Amino acid sequence: MNKKEFSLIGLLIISAVLVSACGLLPGKTAQLPSGEAVPEGVVLIKGEFEYTNDFVVETYYVEHAVGLLDMTGFVLRDKEWEMPVEGQVLGYMDLDAENNRATFRLALPVVPEGVLNDVDQDAKKEQGLQIFAVGYNPNLTGGVFSEGDDRSLGWPAYLASIKTDTENQDEVIGGKLVIWAADSKQEFPSGFGDDGLLFTKDDPVMAVPSGYSIIDLDQKSFKIIRDNVAGLTLFEPADVAVKDFSALSYIEAFDKMYEIVRKEYAFNGIEGKQPDWDVVYAELAPKVANAQEAKDPFAYYLVLRDLMMKFKDGHVGFSGGSYDGQYNESNILGGWGFAVRELDDKRVLVIFVQPGSPAAQAGMKVGADLLKFNGEPVQTALAKVKPYQPQSTDFGLRNEQTVFLTRGGVGQNVTVEFKNPGQGSKTVQMTSIYETDSLMSVYMGGQTDPYVLPAEYKLFQDSGVGYIKLNSNYDDLGLVIRVVDRALKSFQDAGVLGIVIDMRHNYGGSPLGLAGYLYDQNIPLGQLEYYSDKTGKFEAEGPRDKVFPNVEQYRFDKMVLLVDQFCFSACEIEAYGFSQVPGMVVMGQFPTAGVEAETARGKFILPEGMEFDIPTGRFSLPDGSIFLEGKGVQPTIHIPVEEASVLSGEDVVLQEAIDYINGQ
Repeated sequence: MNKKEFSLIGLLIISAVLVSACGLLPGKTAQLPSGEAVPEGVVLIKGEFEYTNDFVVETYYVEHAVGLLDMTGFVLRDKEWEMPVEGQVLGYMDLDAENNRATFRLALPVVPEGVLNDVDQDAKKEQGLQIFAVGYNPNLTGGVFSEGDDRSLGWPAYLASIKTDTENQDEVIGGKLVIWAADSKQEFPSGFGDDGLLFTKDDPVMAVPSGYSIIDLDQKSFKIIRDNVAGLTLFEPADVAVKDFSALSYIEAFDKMYEIVRKEYAFNGIEGKQPDWDVVYAELAPKVANAQEAKDPFAYYLVLRDLMMKFKDGHVGFSGGSYDGQYNESNILGGWGFAVRELDDKRVLVIFVQPGSPAAQAGMKVGADLLKFNGEPVQTALAKVKPYQPQSTDFGLRNEQTVFLTRGGVGQNVTVEFKNPGQGSKTVQMTSIYETDSLMSVYMGGQTDPYVLPAEYKLFQDSGVGYIKLNSNYDDLGLVIRVVDRALKSFQDAGVLGIVIDMRHNYGGSPLGLAGYLYDQNIPLGQLEYYSDKTGKFEAEGPRDKVFPNVEQYRFDKMVLLVDQFCFSACEIEAYGFSQVPGMVVMGQFPTAGVEAETARGKFILPEGMEFDIPTGRFSLPDGSIFLEGKGVQPTIHIPVEEASVLSGEDVVLQEAIDYINGQ
């Protein structure tokens, strides 16, 4: 989820200039007639809000504010309407992250400079009103205004003073609006009309006074509020809020979650993705009942793990709180002190041996061929390994099987046959010990530094290549954009031979459209869809996503994008955007993970501190196929996984990219 998806609009407090506004038509800025007194009405708005999806407020953004958000996009039903800078007003926000809440205050300018809209539904053209919502409005990049590359489109639907119908194109269904009228001759709807929609032909209307008013849409006949200091609450849509079933019994929580999941799972109807809901429930529901009767939280934990593994979807996740440790102790914290990788030629090679471990004591060396595992050919043994978590692709599953082949409980015996380089084969029996070094050498592609910046760059002086590493699309999005912009500008000024954009080991977050720096045309992405209770099918959510051209444009003769199977979710959307830039070459040993969906509406809190996550939004293409899920972004140049590369200790993929740019 990103700023555009939530319509989070960056604004600035402005000063008003008093000039004649006589005869203005809709779409023009309203101003007071010369000499007229300042209208009475609302002058200050105070309020608060609470939120459950804390990653949006606390992780994506570090510069918080509320804003007066022009609702012209909603009046026009245009989700690509771009808010002009002239009407932008900001207010102070005090975030209490520990308690997932915030307070705010917003001082209103004497005369706002929003867009006028004539909404009385008669045939006469009149000056009209300025119509606003108040909403959470963090700064993403650039200045404090929402303009240029930090544009805001449509109307707010998340943490806003209005309530919207997330299953019906974010139609406004309640809450409060702020309006401003230059005189007392304007009219505004007094209700939704028979069609239940606002700003449509059947709206009844009422006269409104000049100046600022707040319109309470939750009253059957809309109420006009004129308090000088008015209070507003910002709303988190019920669909987006975390579903908290933690106070229910095991059975009640499971059933409530299952009822939602079986309807709203993102890939219902997609061959190979949708579980057989009736069969799964018939299998698991009795186990939930048994866990409740026995008052056994670990049994409940195991049922939820079973549910997670019914999916072929890397976005389905489960956290068991303290019970994860109990499960891991019996299943993955035991090891024999070695890890392996499978090569393109299907050999399984030992790439890590922990000193002093059972494997080391048995004489196993890095570079050994693993031939048999518990008496079975290694390929047969690999195919039987149960992954730790579900995967969306066959190559993702195979990686999980390779990682967890060498994991088990502590004290577990195994017989392995291996062949060290230059030696004959050897069969040994080993007993597992508590060790995680071998696991962390390969899990999720190996250990990464948790303290790196979300984006970094450097210039390789010896090769004349600029290098950008996008470590995360999750942490401080504004910083990511600023670093990338600075890197590209520095590289262009330095006249580099080419650039490498490295998106390996990026676990996702929010796509930022960074490819817009390198291409002056729109790049179409997927169309987001959610299940609708009203129609019983998946419906489009707004227009098709796209990468917009950035104001700042940079050009390089050669460009390489690096991908791997540990580029997940939003990283894949970002990588896809880069892949569509003319002249971009995609390199890697694997595609991106093929794990692409939207999960914000599928978060559940369950009894015993357990949590379940499932995607509810999918991205489709015009031909009806699914965007990226199960496929990923494919390399145009495949770098082989071979013995020399996995044992070299060097970043062979990056070196291939540098050599390509240098014409080697």
